Amino acid sequence: MKPITCFVILFIVLLCVPAGAVNQYPVSRLEQDPDPHLQQGLESGLADLHLKKAAATKALSIALVDITDPSNPRHAYINPNEMMYAASLPKIAILLGAFERISNREMILDPATEATLLRMIRNSSNLAATEMLNRVGKGFIADLLQSPRYRLYDPERNGGLWVGKEYSRAVTWKRDPLHNLSHGATVLQVARFYYMLETGQLVSPAYSRQMKSILADSAIEHKFVKGLKRIHPASRIYRKSGTWRNFHADSALIEHDGRTYIAVALAESPSGGKWLTDLIVCLDNLIFDNGPAIN
Repeated sequence: MKPITCFVILFIVLLCVPAGAVNQYPVSRLEQDPDPHLQQGLESGLADLHLKKAAATKALSIALVDITDPSNPRHAYINPNEMMYAASLPKIAILLGAFERISNREMILDPATEATLLRMIRNSSNLAATEMLNRVGKGFIADLLQSPRYRLYDPERNGGLWVGKEYSRAVTWKRDPLHNLSHGATVLQVARFYYMLETGQLVSPAYSRQMKSILADSAIEHKFVKGLKRIHPASRIYRKSGTWRNFHADSALIEHDGRTYIAVALAESPSGGKWLTDLIVCLDNLIFDNGPAIN
């Protein structure tokens, strides 16, 4: 058979292969219908925590994604596409932008840059976040979040991750197009961020691993960390939270006892911090009550 004929046949075969077979970890699965057992458990858990009203009034949004088998994620959501002010949580978008610049050889991951990234994520330093935002470029990050590759801000799904202002008293650069927020998020898009991180789809597998290491060992032990330390102190938590006035946010990739899952919650309430501390215990129990661990 001639080489050109072989090429044509291969091209036709590839066209006929389902997208999921080409990409072992399709992010689109997180946008499909939830796992019914996990969803029912989440809704029952909210009732037990007396948070049904908060969910009904959209003062609380939640994403829970079991990725113990990353090729078959199972998820449950409450208000997945509700855009909310997320305070420091969107600093993960600055982290992504920095590694895109590094991958493009437009920045160098030298010790000083790494230290700034660590302060921005682990200590939630506003000075470090503002420095890195300006180094990476506000417009660069906005374009990256809206890019077809990531769609972490997706107008068709009511928005997502957005960083439109320095973490300082400076004037807002550009609020998000749909909701006029300076620092915003939806739990669905944050969950997609962590899923792509875990499956090596942020920048590259190697850079995804480096970003994950920066998200480890949070210096702020509240909300999700406080709740998990109470029940599973040996958990590995890769995480970014946020707090401003009545707005409380937390997001994490969590590993312990043979399971890996993503938890994201955004709340607007003076009690939001306590909500999230109690909520992560409920979410953790749901993961372990919904199927055996995978070794």
